[in-house]
Amino acid sequence: MTGASNRGAWLEEPFLEHLEFERNLSPATLTAYRRELARFVDHNAAVHRGPSDIRVADIRDWIALLWQQRLQPRSLERALSSIRTYFGFLVAEGIIEANPAAAVPLPRKQQNQPDVIDRYAIEALIESFPNTPSGRRDVALVEVLYGSGLRVGELVALDLDDLSLGDRLLRVRGKGRKERIVPFGRRAVDAIRAYLPDRARWRRGPVGDDDPLFVNQRGGRLSDRSVRRILDAAVNRTADLHRLHPHALRHAFATHLLEAGMDLRAIQELMGHSSLATTQIYTGVDLAHLMSVHRKSHPRAGGGEE
Repeated sequence: MTGASNRGAWLEEPFLEHLEFERNLSPATLTAYRRELARFVDHNAAVHRGPSDIRVADIRDWIALLWQQRLQPRSLERALSSIRTYFGFLVAEGIIEANPAAAVPLPRKQQNQPDVIDRYAIEALIESFPNTPSGRRDVALVEVLYGSGLRVGELVALDLDDLSLGDRLLRVRGKGRKERIVPFGRRAVDAIRAYLPDRARWRRGPVGDDDPLFVNQRGGRLSDRSVRRILDAAVNRTADLHRLHPHALRHAFATHLLEAGMDLRAIQELMGHSSLATTQIYTGVDLAHLMSVHRKSHPRAGGGEE
């Protein structure tokens, strides 16, 4: 908290009088502005002499702190809007030259994400497949979806020569035909090895020029729709799961790696995201953690003026 001697430099009361008498805001709205501004000043006045010392990085730090405190998106929007209005008033009064809050975007609304499937539910899902040729194929495709975090379109596009069992690597063609190399685990290796003899039997005869990794019983490439039908049928056999979209396995892959301590940038690379922000939104990692990762990993990410 800051002492009274420094408080006047922040011009809180002139700003609130402007809101009340010139903008005719309601008492409830004024109370909200007063609360948000007081909270912001309390946080910053201990290290800054006044509003002219505030930079874009300080506003971002403030929003990150509120995010870390689990404020709802609407509350975050209100807090940033209040600070923007405050600094806009100071610009209009000639106190400062530019509004530092104007360069800070509102927090993006989180899209509805599927519930993260826990490891035990995935085990139950895999154990539900019968020990038959199609069952062994289905175990292999689930192990690859979950173990490598692939999109279902990337999974069905895999060819046999994209697979390196010895190195436990896949060559994946993602969005925009961008290629990336993705590792997979021993469980997926074992499942693929169990499936490959069945695949070889299905591929006998005229089956086309391409050589897909995952095939149907006629030897043709498995489709996106077929993968979804396979998962739907497995869910019907599994008490711990009610609805499972292939993307939920990708979501679980990213979230479980994050929970295990993997760096967010490494997860970004594995998932084929072009932007770290996409990975942040996808995994639901909070903004404060994202900023911490960025500052640790980028040589010019210090909290200077922007």
